[in-house]
Amino acid sequence: MTRSSMLRTRGENLRCVLILLFLTIAFFFLEVQDPQKYGLLFEFDRASVFSGEVWRLFSFQFTQHGQGWFAFPAPVVLFFTLLLLYLMGSAIEEEWGTARFLAMFVVSSLVTAIVAGILNVTLLGSYFVNFTLLFVYAAMYPMQTFFMFGVIPVRVRWLAYIAGALLFVAIGAGGFANIAVLAGAITGLMFYATGRVRFGISRRVVSSASRTPPPETQPEPEPFRADLRAVRNTARFGAMKKVVAAASGEQMDRMIHECERDIVAGVNICPPADFKPAAEDGYCVRCEGFAECAARSLRSQRAAIVEAPPAAATEVAG
Repeated sequence: MTRSSMLRTRGENLRCVLILLFLTIAFFFLEVQDPQKYGLLFEFDRASVFSGEVWRLFSFQFTQHGQGWFAFPAPVVLFFTLLLLYLMGSAIEEEWGTARFLAMFVVSSLVTAIVAGILNVTLLGSYFVNFTLLFVYAAMYPMQTFFMFGVIPVRVRWLAYIAGALLFVAIGAGGFANIAVLAGAITGLMFYATGRVRFGISRRVVSSASRTPPPETQPEPEPFRADLRAVRNTARFGAMKKVVAAASGEQMDRMIHECERDIVAGVNICPPADFKPAAEDGYCVRCEGFAECAARSLRSQRAAIVEAPPAAATEVAG
């Protein structure tokens, strides 16, 4: 069963996430020229919206300057924003289709702005990516592992838990703007849950009306999903290289365990000699069996490390 067939029909993915990436970069160049003027023009402000500046209902989502407790250089924030937007946004748009993905962005942003208007607070931050998109992605792929800094494996659901906890702490500390952010994120989760319920009802109707296999049992070609898989597997390969170079049995055991947890059942695995993740054709990193091959390769290298005699003992023997 392909997950992409669950909530969309074929041909609906128009890659609008690329437009959001372009807008994020474009707004970044506007912001670095004059951050103060940028805030005056694009932050959400209730009085300005009532006076006709309706673009503020959405433009507040595109700032890249650090806010709140953590202040990082703007280029660093931009990099991680683009990375998360591409990885998570592309996957969700592939699942839902462009119309539903854009609807989630619009509804979440509007609810955030409406609540901020009721509270009479201003907004300026990439809240959609940092909270709404993260929470929805974690609900869809709770077991997905991200490798922070290419080494530290973290389940995406734990990233969502941490982000949610920080949001509640900020609200408790008197950050009323965060109430609006939380309202927008919850709306995004409700939007996702509504689609899941509607799909479950339609699937039961189709299954009872026809003997043919339901649409979700018919696999679809997934070239774009293969590209996303390649990004994740390339990061995993980088982590593997560091672990092997360290020659630490403990680290290798931990990495093997992480790979084994992500093994996809039923994938035909190539012979060991054909496992070449660094090859120019990029075949291995796009394969669903990468986790299994990676675990197999690490186990063989782990055995070589265990069997190799210590360097000091070798010198004494010589």
